[in-house]
Amino acid sequence: MCLLCLPPSVAPSSPWSARRAFLLAAGASAAAPVLAQVDVGSASSLRKLVPAETLENSAAQQYQQMLQQAKAQRALAPAGHPQLQRLHAIAKRLIPHAAPWNDRARQWRWEVNLIGSSQVNAFCMPGGKIAFYTGILDQLKLTDDEAAMVMGHEMAHALREHARERIAKTQGTNLALRLGSQLLGLGDLGNAAASLGGQLLTVQFSRADESDADLVGLELAARAGYQPSAAVSLWQKMGNATGSKQGGLAFLSTHPSGPARIRELEQNVPKVQGLYEAARRGG
Repeated sequence: MCLLCLPPSVAPSSPWSARRAFLLAAGASAAAPVLAQVDVGSASSLRKLVPAETLENSAAQQYQQMLQQAKAQRALAPAGHPQLQRLHAIAKRLIPHAAPWNDRARQWRWEVNLIGSSQVNAFCMPGGKIAFYTGILDQLKLTDDEAAMVMGHEMAHALREHARERIAKTQGTNLALRLGSQLLGLGDLGNAAASLGGQLLTVQFSRADESDADLVGLELAARAGYQPSAAVSLWQKMGNATGSKQGGLAFLSTHPSGPARIRELEQNVPKVQGLYEAARRGG
């Protein structure tokens, strides 16, 4: 099993980084750091309906089960795997910049693993449990900067507690609709509507979450010294690899349409360019 468990307090690598980390920590709030260069607004207060610790513990258990299954299938990369070592190096640069976005991240036991699969995918579960599939690295031929954008994006989902928020919204919406259908005597028809309503709301929230994670991940990577323009080239590669399968109905997709996503990133790259340049000077 290959684990990357970083200590909760990872020291910045330079005097400039130390000053920057101090300023960020001092100005941080539960929703977003005061000195953030991207504008993603405040995290939904509904997420508080789901206990963070409970969700993180559940995620840790599921993550370990996944690793055990991958190991049994001989799909879990060993510690010396060059691609895994590459991911570890990227994570070590990104993680010190995580806490200003979520103070709980200081206590997370971060892990990064690589699983042999043709899937073009990666994720970060609540509590900092990261996994990459070899497919996303190999098929897209990601540079280090592009891989950092993927990792930053996935870390942002965990830091902004999108899973926690979605669970709270889905449970709350379904409960309210079920109660409404019972009161109105709609029976099975009401239950079907409740199910559909919950799905549509989840899709919409997920679309917003993806945009949120794009921007937070962009800033994380820039602060870690990764080229911001790689966020644009990443999604250009993704579009070329997968093609357009959304038919223009971006609002009904779990992700924004490719062109819209790229435009938003292009608009935000200049906002974090200074962070990248300062990180490179201080590196």
